[in-house]
Amino acid sequence: MIASSTFLAIGAWQIILIVVVVLLMFGGKKIPELMRGLGSGIKEFKDASKDEDKPATTDKE
Repeated sequence: MIASSTFLAIGAWQIILIVVVVLLMFGGKKIPELMRGLGSGIKEFKDASKDEDKPATTDKE
């Protein structure tokens, strides 16, 4: 059990390395656009999961 918990532990150096790799791959100007897209996707997912609890209604005119 100890080996599996230390395997998943992320330290400061790993986070810094991930940030540097992302900056090199996408560049500083592209990251805010990617984060906005990710945020809007999460928001849509949350809204869809809330709507799933409500019964479906049909809009017939």
